[in-house]
Amino acid sequence: MSKIRVYADTSVFGGVFDEEFESPSRIFFEQVKNEEFILVTSAVVQDELNLAPEVVKDFFDEMLIFAEVIDITEEALMLRESYLEANIVTNKFSDDALHVALASSSSCSLIVSWNF
Repeated sequence: MSKIRVYADTSVFGGVFDEEFESPSRIFFEQVKNEEFILVTSAVVQDELNLAPEVVKDFFDEMLIFAEVIDITEEALMLRESYLEANIVTNKFSDDALHVALASSSSCSLIVSWNF
């Protein structure tokens, strides 16, 4: 049986250094290191982390050896537009819609996010 593919957005990497989300974030990344599933993240996360504190960027870089980083594809962009047109997600949250589209188009079974 193949391992489950799990997409992690930007908030999960930053969560390691946030008191509210530190514990679940660390548990999540320990599971990644133990190869309990396949970590998938994206170029969108990399771009969003440009504004993050250095400690978060460094942590992300450390986790790259465990991750599959997917590029923004035409398929994902079209899917995001479908979400926006259907008002599933508003234009204000276009980047969040892109995270979901990237996860969907890369066969992820789960999305982990601390953005509610």
